[in-house]
Amino acid sequence: MFPYDANLLAAVQTPPTSIAAALDSLRTIDATCVDSDGLKWFNWLYLAVTNAVAARVAAGGFSDPAWLATLDVQFARLYFSALRSSLDSQPTPGCWQALFERRNQAAIARIQFALAGINAHINNDLPQAIVAACQAAAIVPQRGSVQYNDYTALNTTLDSLIASAKQTLRVRLLGDALPPVAHVDAVIAAWSVAAARESAWRNAELLWHLQETPPLAAGLMDTLDGLTTVAGKALLVPVP
Repeated sequence: MFPYDANLLAAVQTPPTSIAAALDSLRTIDATCVDSDGLKWFNWLYLAVTNAVAARVAAGGFSDPAWLATLDVQFARLYFSALRSSLDSQPTPGCWQALFERRNQAAIARIQFALAGINAHINNDLPQAIVAACQAAAIVPQRGSVQYNDYTALNTTLDSLIASAKQTLRVRLLGDALPPVAHVDAVIAAWSVAAARESAWRNAELLWHLQETPPLAAGLMDTLDGLTTVAGKALLVPVP
């Protein structure tokens, strides 16, 4: 779709093993994408989020920083995996493909691309990342645990970043102003990262208990992808 897609594919070929490595790939994507590429605006927001998480981990802002760091890496891997699959014409979660196939549609606002990516990443990917991080630490995902408290402690930081992005990115893809009243305003106002992350944790607990029944686990993920795809397409309706 863009002449530099091969460079993007190269940037996500190797799954990251640390937050620093994930940040390197995010920065490469940011530097590669032009402003007229909708992917740039989700990646821009996700880079800001990952920088904030890295800073808090480094500052000792969590009770279990090792688990939070593992979660962050597992989370990034799922975004990179979806992008890699799409660029390589391989099966890709529908919620991600909804964004990727609209990357060049100039009538869509930058904030719509950013929120559509956040929608896919939280509602589809985050439950899987939580399960992977808990598997690595040999713990069970549970509300009220140290890990859950660290997880929810991030909500204030994420809310602040997304609130800022809602203002900064409220322009069309090419940077021109949106109409004074647009359907996108209602979508932007309704978005709650805390609610989405709480739902993701609940789905992670369910996914954890379905691990020993792979068909049921796969069915849950198919359902989550389907629902998230519908929401993503609604987020990406072009602005008149």
